[in-house]
Amino acid sequence: MIKDYLNLVVFSHTIFALPFAMVGYFSALLINHLSFDLRIFGLVVLCMVFARSAAMAFNRYIDSDIDSQNERTKIREIPSGKIKREKVLLFTILNSLAFIATTYFINHLCFVLSPVALLVVLGYSYTKRFTWMCHIVLGIGLGLAPVGAYVAVAGSFNIVPIFFGLTVICWVSGFDIIYAMQDEEFDSQAGLNSIPVWLGGKRALQFSSTLHFLSLLFLGMANYSFGMQTGHFYPLHWIGFVVFAILLIYQHRLVSPDDLSKVNRAFFTTNGYASLIYGLFFIVGLFVFVQ
Repeated sequence: MIKDYLNLVVFSHTIFALPFAMVGYFSALLINHLSFDLRIFGLVVLCMVFARSAAMAFNRYIDSDIDSQNERTKIREIPSGKIKREKVLLFTILNSLAFIATTYFINHLCFVLSPVALLVVLGYSYTKRFTWMCHIVLGIGLGLAPVGAYVAVAGSFNIVPIFFGLTVICWVSGFDIIYAMQDEEFDSQAGLNSIPVWLGGKRALQFSSTLHFLSLLFLGMANYSFGMQTGHFYPLHWIGFVVFAILLIYQHRLVSPDDLSKVNRAFFTTNGYASLIYGLFFIVGLFVFVQ
């Protein structure tokens, strides 16, 4: 049963946004000259887990009828009968309440903003029914991670986590477009919206490439702004940037409008490594800098 719920929320994919949440957390420590707080760190991780679990479960709940008609998604937990639909809704509610409760123990600003964050991550599930911008909304949901982690520590906003948030928005939106290419025909017939449906495969890939270029631009601005605010040059941050860029470029070499056989490799493996490697380089790089 536990395994079914972990599969329901694709728990392993937490790797996409969690490293950037950690980047937001450690950015706040350095910029505001604060000490590591294990309690806040743990609460930030819990917020990530609860918010993402609520979002994924709600998406499966809302899309269960659609998933049951799509050959690619028939095996998911609700269409296959592994988990009852009403239990998924209850799971969503419990995780949402746990998320809000956790923010209460962080600081007042996080608590006040928690319903807004939930509105974004849960609202995404409806967007493909009326707009091709559904990919952007998904990106915004994950892009809240570094900003939220920074606010959890500092209790205020800063341009650095905003740049990291914009990085994640463009990065996630870009690779979600690639992933959505698998369902272009089905979505079109079902009356659902996506950039592949709107633009077609070739132009959708070009749109994705543009978003990934913007992602790299914002990541460079985040690195630069962080260095300026802390007064240090961090070589590993820029090495992480280069690796992140290479993996994004490699991702686009794996897929084409006529060959989607490597989409899962591009989506899951490449992006997971990109996020994890940059996050590690950023955190480790804090201890290896040049004045």
